[in-house]
Amino acid sequence: MTSENEKPQKFGLTFKELSERPTVYRDNLMKGHSVMITGAGSGMGKAMAFLYARLGANVSICGRTEEKLKNVATELKDRCGKEIFWKVSNVRNPEEMESFLDEITDNFGKIDTVINNAGGQFVQDAIDFSRKGWLAVIDLNLNAPWWIMQESAKRWKEKKQEANIINIVANVERGMPQSAHCCAARAGVIYLSKTLATEWAPHKIRVNCIAPGTIETEGLEVYPEKTLERFHKANPMQKLGGVWDIAEAAIYLSSETGSFITGEVLTIDGGMSQWGVVWTAGIPDYFKMDGGD
Repeated sequence: MTSENEKPQKFGLTFKELSERPTVYRDNLMKGHSVMITGAGSGMGKAMAFLYARLGANVSICGRTEEKLKNVATELKDRCGKEIFWKVSNVRNPEEMESFLDEITDNFGKIDTVINNAGGQFVQDAIDFSRKGWLAVIDLNLNAPWWIMQESAKRWKEKKQEANIINIVANVERGMPQSAHCCAARAGVIYLSKTLATEWAPHKIRVNCIAPGTIETEGLEVYPEKTLERFHKANPMQKLGGVWDIAEAAIYLSSETGSFITGEVLTIDGGMSQWGVVWTAGIPDYFKMDGGD
């Protein structure tokens, strides 16, 4: 078993916490359910993998880093006695993802839920974006989820199988200063999801989104201390959300509790959408009021 003492974790839940954290759901709620989660080597994806597996689902995960994926699989087996399927895959490569979907079907016979969780961006003022940088973020956060959704839907339609898709997006209603490329991509996924929810309803395919606010994950480690001091102030509850909040929301949407929900965005942000803006690179002087920071 991986020793967490060797790698202290400053943010997010440890493997031990993920394996023991109480859940509102009953045991084996997702038994027989097959879920595929992208970007599940850390953060929200890792938490979802743990909760689905603990509730009895057949879990398949992918990501870019073999060590992270292997650790998730090893810890789940050692701590919870759950075997999962994992593979290093680039979500921006449609052929790789098609192969991954094939292998999941070979292993578990079907896929019931696809969770597009992989994503990312770099922080920069929009006026300074390079064309290459813009395209990279759009490809990762918009094009990749689309190819995965389309390929999955084709398979479900052919088999006449009920299924659902959950896209992890972002809180875009008030824009995302210093992350305009990500905002554009996530907004695209939201309205793509609403459109597909209608088009694919005859095939009994549901499509929904989860829009997290500021969530405490390992990803916070890349931000400077000055920026971290303000993250929790971006919502009226003045606190960070947790990965377990997102994991339990995904279960809600993909289980029977969400069977009459499609085309929706489940926002989990502590009220940030009607309160504040996150300046990931620090507040520009122009927007500082009364000398505040």
